[in-house]
Amino acid sequence: WDHGLPEDLAFVAMIESGFNPLAVSRAGAKGLWQFMAGTARRYGLRVDQWVDERLDPEKSTLAAARYLRDLYAQFGSWALAKAAYNAGEVRIAEAIRKLGSRDFWALARTPLLKPETRDFVPAIHAATVIGREPERWGFTPEEPEPVVTETVAVPPGTSLANLARASGV
Repeated sequence: WDHGLPEDLAFVAMIESGFNPLAVSRAGAKGLWQFMAGTARRYGLRVDQWVDERLDPEKSTLAAARYLRDLYAQFGSWALAKAAYNAGEVRIAEAIRKLGSRDFWALARTPLLKPETRDFVPAIHAATVIGREPERWGFTPEEPEPVVTETVAVPPGTSLANLARASGV
């Protein structure tokens, strides 16, 4: 994460995808961070007929960190940055202009934001409160099994079928 951002922003992914790196929305957003293709490309992720890096937890997390940092720089508020993450920068900027306020909670009390966006920021807040002290709220977190991964460089043109067979995947 190391982008000087609050660690609690990880809960954005919890609300977006339930921490599922293979999640796909009805609108076509994909991955842990639910990037739309255009935003993903804008933040350096490859999305084409061969590769969809929105499904790569590491690359998409780095892209989400850059995107959230940019949204915070634009709006000066984490609540507005999260709302813009959900609704898009243009929609939030337009709502701010129409209401004449940069207060997310004031915007949320108007029809300028869709219900999904109005609920998105409080959902992240709730997940953060629970995530910081799960036992206090009646949750018993299980320690996840460590995931063992290995990165291997292969020459261009290597058959995926041969790689899968050789690696037992």
